[in-house]
Order: sequence, then C-alpha cells, then structure tokens
Amino acid sequence: MITSEIRELFPILKQEVNGHPLVYLDSAATSQKPIQVIEALKHYYEWDNANVHRGVHTLGSRATDAYEGARAKVAKFIGASSEQEIIFTRGTTTAINIVASSYARSVLREGDEIVLTPMEHHSNLIPWQQAAKATGATLKYIPLQPDGSISLTDVENTITDRTKIVSVVYVSNVLGVVNPIKEIAQIAHKHGAKMMVDGAQSTPHMKVDVQDLDCDFYALSGHKMCGPTGIGALYGKKALLENMEPVEFGGEMIDHVDLYESTWKELPWKFEGGTPIIAGAVGLGAAIDFLQEVGMDNIYKHDIQLTNYAMERMTQIEDLVVYGPTANRAGLVTFNLGDVHPHDVATVLDAEGVAVRAGHHCCQPLMRWLEVSSTARASFYLYNTEADIDRLVLALQKTKEYFGHAIG
Repeated sequence: MITSEIRELFPILKQEVNGHPLVYLDSAATSQKPIQVIEALKHYYEWDNANVHRGVHTLGSRATDAYEGARAKVAKFIGASSEQEIIFTRGTTTAINIVASSYARSVLREGDEIVLTPMEHHSNLIPWQQAAKATGATLKYIPLQPDGSISLTDVENTITDRTKIVSVVYVSNVLGVVNPIKEIAQIAHKHGAKMMVDGAQSTPHMKVDVQDLDCDFYALSGHKMCGPTGIGALYGKKALLENMEPVEFGGEMIDHVDLYESTWKELPWKFEGGTPIIAGAVGLGAAIDFLQEVGMDNIYKHDIQLTNYAMERMTQIEDLVVYGPTANRAGLVTFNLGDVHPHDVATVLDAEGVAVRAGHHCCQPLMRWLEVSSTARASFYLYNTEADIDRLVLALQKTKEYFGHAIG
C-alpha cells in the first residue's frame, strides 16, 4: 500500500466536513491536488505569467518553455512517439469532439459504421451521434455481458469491413470494467477502422503506452490525475493529425493569412488556436512529475487493494447491490442501497463527512441497461486508505438505520 505520507501532500484532505474528518471518495469525478501542483500553479502566476509563442522577452520565453515542457512530459507519460502527437485541450470531452468533428466527418460516408459500447460516458457517445447524423453513418454497439464486461467474440461479431471508427472507454466510470483495448484495436485495424480511446479513467491509475495499445487516438483529462481543471490532451498518430483540419480558427494556429485564404501551422499548434491553457499545462506537467515519483505501478496496486477491500466489506452489507464485475475492475465501486434513492444515500454519507457521487454519472444508456435510474459511486485514489473504506461502511450502516423503512 502507498504510505500515509502521500496523504499529507494533499492540503484539502486535512479539513473536517460536517464535524467529521473528510473522506473523499469521488476521485472518478475529479481528483484532489497535491501541494506540488498547487505550488507549480502559484509559481507560474507569480514569476512566469506571459503569453506563449509570441514574445521574445524573458517572461514569454520562460512561459513558452514551461508550456512546451509540459507537452513533452505528456508525450513521454503515455508513450507517444513525438511531442507533435500531443494536442492540449480542455479535457477528454474536447479531445473526443476534435476527432469526431475533424477526422470522423471527413472520412465517414452514408452506410459507414461507428462502433461503441453501451458503457460509454456521454462525452464518448454524443459526439459520435452528431457525426453519424451529419454523415449518414450508423452507430453500432458491442453488447455487454451480464456483469457489464465485453467479450472479444462480441467485438469480432460487431466490427465489420464497413466500420470506420471504433471508440471505447478504457476504464468504465460506472462499472469499473477495464476493457481489452489492445485486442479491440487489433480487431478494428484488421477491418481498416481507426481506434479512439477514452482514457479519462485509465490515465490516472495505470501505465499507458499508446504505441503498445496501437490506438489511433487517445484522450485524457488532467483534473482526474492530480492536475488542474480545464486541461487535457488528445494523442493522435502523426499521419492522421497532419491530414485533419482544425476545428477552432484564430490566432496562433495560423501560418499565413490573406484577406480570402489562410494556411495553418504545423503540428501540434494548428489545433491550439488562441491563447492556450498555459497555467493548466504547467500544472499538468507538475502532476505527471508527482505521479511518476509515486510510481504508476504502485498507484495501480494500491487502487486494486483498496477496491478488493471495499468489495469485501461492502458486499457484506445486506440489501446493498454492487454493479460491475467482481474481478478485473478499477478503483471504484458503484452501488445502490435497497430502495433508498442514491441522492439520499449521498446526503447521509456527506453528513458523516464521506463524499461520494450520486446520479447517472453521465451514462444514461448504461443506467437503463442496469435497469436503474441512478446509482451511488465510491471511487478511490492514491490518497485513500482502508480506514476510509471503513468510514464508508460505517456511514452506509447508519444510512440503513436512518432509511430502515426503504430497505429490504
């Protein structure tokens, strides 16, 4: 397990909520930030704040070096072959929208197929719905197994020679399923399709090597991996990005502008119009430094241990239903407690200082597949401990007592 010293690096965790020490179990929504990231943001604004790529003065040069240095860190962190393959975005949602708007709409024709799964976050569903409407392409879905996982046999049966794009979440934010992305990419490529990966939940918790996965596009969000909000990245294979048109136009993404025609800068800057998210990139770079210092293998092992412990404790609670597979799952547990509405569960837990998420988790089609309107979710990260799980279980038992009439 990761040592308790790690927890001390997160200032927000030292507070009390409703008279109880805070137990933060909502990292799948957003992670907390270590002091190293907070200090990096503070230092940037106090010492280096300037626009990038524009001036030759000292602050401008330092800001540019910090911004491009963060790009290099992201490229190395996920195994990209070149920094030119990393486009800074506002997050996973923006990254997927770039691919769906630029690449997809340029290659899709009527009758082509886009293959997804029913477990996709809305951010990896709605952009493809819009692309299909705009091009006449068809959406297809890999069916789920009873436990919410997918089988490669079903993948083989769903992807055809008409499939042009396959877009799948690496780790489900509801089920905790870890999908076999490398194998799915192999099947997609066998049929001539391109592979897009929603890496919002995988990048913070496990080693990612986009070259080993052989995905064509990969999206990530900084705020889920100890970085600031409003910053993320799109990885794309260089040959694909070079042939894609920008989706935002304006300053800094141009090469030459005439009154009636313009040309674009080379990668990656043609996709980064306007003043970029400079401080966010600096903070993301600091977050990557922090995660690498802790060790992604250590984080993954810690998450698995916590999840196994949580599954063992929570499944002993009578009338509590856990969704998703019992094995090979990431660091979260999604559940319902009898007939108590998840928002009511979350409210009682909050009164005990335990923060969990309640709702449809931006996965309404998956909720319908589960035959529920919403669920509660506890999600873990490197700063959580088994004591946090014990607090969660105790709070759930108090919730049962409070709503006894709705249980059973």
